[in-house]
Amino acid sequence: MQKPVVTVMVKAARAAGSVLLRNMNKLDAINVIEKDRLDYASEVDEQAENAVIKELRRAYPDAAFLGEEGGAQGRKGGALFVIDPLDGTSNYLHGFPHWCISIAMVENGEPQHAVIFDPLRNELFTASRGSGALLNDKRIRVAERKDLNGAMLATGFPPRERERAPAQLECVRELLRSIEDIRRTGSAALDLAYVACGRVDGYFESGVKPWDIAAGVLLVREAGGRVCDFKGAATAPLDTRGIHGRALLAGNLKLSTELQKVIVQSGYAAACN
Repeated sequence: MQKPVVTVMVKAARAAGSVLLRNMNKLDAINVIEKDRLDYASEVDEQAENAVIKELRRAYPDAAFLGEEGGAQGRKGGALFVIDPLDGTSNYLHGFPHWCISIAMVENGEPQHAVIFDPLRNELFTASRGSGALLNDKRIRVAERKDLNGAMLATGFPPRERERAPAQLECVRELLRSIEDIRRTGSAALDLAYVACGRVDGYFESGVKPWDIAAGVLLVREAGGRVCDFKGAATAPLDTRGIHGRALLAGNLKLSTELQKVIVQSGYAAACN
């Protein structure tokens, strides 16, 4: 049975989805800013985040928020919601139909409840710690592939990490010796959700922030998978203590261990220190 907090988070995600869907046919009129080199945000991101916070505050007036657009808001000590109101902004602004809303409730740096909503496909991924992971109310599990041979992986080439591109490309070259292929979809949240439901076998990326991954981390764990940094250690706290970018990989236990070895041996892990 869905936890009450997840019900509220789902309502908030759907409210943001309505904002994003309404604006899909107005892309030429949307005000866009460049937050950093090749890293964009729009007024629609802000509107969607406001819609999420409005719904969450109705049920949790004392909650705090960590959002990609608004940063840290609210009082410390209560519930903390980590929000990416539009994960895949570049996709959205180009009319590329692959983006989502990601919301996690986090305690002591660890996600306790998660919602990732893809309005275009009407796919709702949910998880609560210790209760498993679901896609549209059906239980999901990570893929059972035992090694990298024939694996399908997902990654990203974040604009803030371009100085590490040579090491990442060397890692990709090594992986392509055994895997089937790599997908670069433009949404870390959906990449992790796809690992959780077995659509891709594994995921790795550097430079991701808490709002990119907080919900997806819990989904993968609750679907029986493993999440760690490039050297096998636990990821940094997914709250205001860890707003810096970090490296992350995910998959089932066996595949993620092999993936980690290649990342280390290729020099990509060292480049991300």
